[in-house]
Amino acid sequence: MDRAGPPDLLEGIDLLIFDKDGTLIEFHLMWGVWVDELAGRLEAEGGRPLRGGLYSLLGVDPETGLVHAHGLLAATPMSRIRELVEAYVVESGVPPQQAEAAVDAAWHAPDPVALAQPVTDLKALFARLRPRVALFAVATSDDRDPTERTLAALGIAGEMAALVCADDGIANKPAPDPVLHLCRLLGVPPERTAVVGDSPADLRMARAAGAARTIGVLTGVADRDDLAPLADAVLSSVAELAPGAPN
Repeated sequence: MDRAGPPDLLEGIDLLIFDKDGTLIEFHLMWGVWVDELAGRLEAEGGRPLRGGLYSLLGVDPETGLVHAHGLLAATPMSRIRELVEAYVVESGVPPQQAEAAVDAAWHAPDPVALAQPVTDLKALFARLRPRVALFAVATSDDRDPTERTLAALGIAGEMAALVCADDGIANKPAPDPVLHLCRLLGVPPERTAVVGDSPADLRMARAAGAARTIGVLTGVADRDDLAPLADAVLSSVAELAPGAPN
């Protein structure tokens, strides 16, 4: 008996929207190191043991450095994370003015160029995708400057027709706004759009926007059990979107 092959995830798709961290680049390599450095700086500035609570707040395993799928780091803008970190320092007993000064002194963004490692050969991947899909875009919880620098360093900035970033003034994931904004901007209806992401927030955003296809990948914060209820398909990596692309 003939068996049907796997569904063609790109059939009828004119716009493919990617999350960035955990989907196009390795998530844990960047953010696990950042949390460890931030914890050390905060303890030095605040004069209190803050590390354990900070890991818990951000949703990071202190032993492995892995980020939990439903933790703050999975899909929260940096500006909001900073607010919550400062509130945590105050709750830990540091006076508000001292807490603000401690966070100001400790806060730093991870280097998007030095730490960004692609999950696959992205140039080859987009070369394979280009004959199938007219437009590519990124919707990320990271800010615009590091996003633009990361995509340029990876050599794929020119592939993106548009970006939505955390500091663009658009409601963030899991709200549908990033997808709907990109669809309006690029003239493609959600019914001809697919969204690829590594977190439940990515897929909830896609579902809320009415995207034609929601695709989960296992290169980031979530496992198959987290993604499968929200996804039309769960792939090991974005490389599987284009058969033959190197891993």
